[in-house]
Amino acid sequence: MNGSTPPGPTMPPAVCGKGRIARRWLAGLGLGLFAAPAVAQEAWPSKPIRLVIPFAPGGPIDTVGRLIGERLRERLGQPFIIDNRAGAGGSIGLRATVQSPPDGYTLVLTSSSLAILPAIYANLGFDPRVDLAPVSLVAEIATTIVVRADHRFATLQDLLTEARAKPGTITYGTSGIGSSNHLSGAMLASVAGIELTHVPYRGAAQATNALYAGDIDVVFASTVETLGQAREGRARILAVTTARRIPALPDVPAAVEIIPGYIAPNWFAMAAPKGLPEPILARLSTELGSLRSDADFRARFATLGAEPLMSAPDILAGRLAEDVPIWQRVAAQAGIRAE
Repeated sequence: MNGSTPPGPTMPPAVCGKGRIARRWLAGLGLGLFAAPAVAQEAWPSKPIRLVIPFAPGGPIDTVGRLIGERLRERLGQPFIIDNRAGAGGSIGLRATVQSPPDGYTLVLTSSSLAILPAIYANLGFDPRVDLAPVSLVAEIATTIVVRADHRFATLQDLLTEARAKPGTITYGTSGIGSSNHLSGAMLASVAGIELTHVPYRGAAQATNALYAGDIDVVFASTVETLGQAREGRARILAVTTARRIPALPDVPAAVEIIPGYIAPNWFAMAAPKGLPEPILARLSTELGSLRSDADFRARFATLGAEPLMSAPDILAGRLAEDVPIWQRVAAQAGIRAE
């Protein structure tokens, strides 16, 4: 207490006139500031991840999405929150994804409708090939052509025979206008030279319910919806739309065996908003890829009639580029447009 000024806070070395030390201190401060975002990025994921499903709950993508979300939660340590955004052939959920920040906390799991949307919408508002970052071609899954177990059609040939005799009288239901199942039915009609009447529903589950209620004759739906019902004796699967028979249904013909040239494969894929940081994309790709060798995961996929692919991002990009022109031709021939 001698009246001298009490010591103030410790000052950086620059105050002491030691310029070289000051420069080092300021440089260190700058490095610390610029390093913060990198540290945050390395910490991904640090909060729950939203997985957008652009179709109604209870459908095939919803089922697969919950299975994948469960496995990724175990591997990444964060929950995957399923966000069903149904409508407009999947474009509503995809648009929500495109408009989300590319920070790894919004992903989308969708079907081959990703390749169909540019073919049927004149003003989609985004281009899936440009405005989304491909993450993985997740699975190949068969589309089935299904009737009730007590239906008059015992075979696909029965359906073709009646369709030729009574054009437009056979109705088929799908998960909506512009869905992959809708275009599968349109392609069959085009290749086989028949006329079918499409009845769209808001989801695959609603379409199969309508089938059992007798409201429609046929449903185009994935094995996720139809395998269990066929095994229970409620449904009869006339054919699958893949290039060959599938292991889950060895006695069911591929439609191409009856209708040469008709193959309408379906696939599921994961994507993210454009600009997803490379480290996050690499981590996602690694974790998804590891599921291919997970015996329990593969077994659960097999019960759905699906083949897990979990590919690299470039495989999905290539598949998208390959399939868009195919569906553009089908949509143009069938006159399918959505606004």
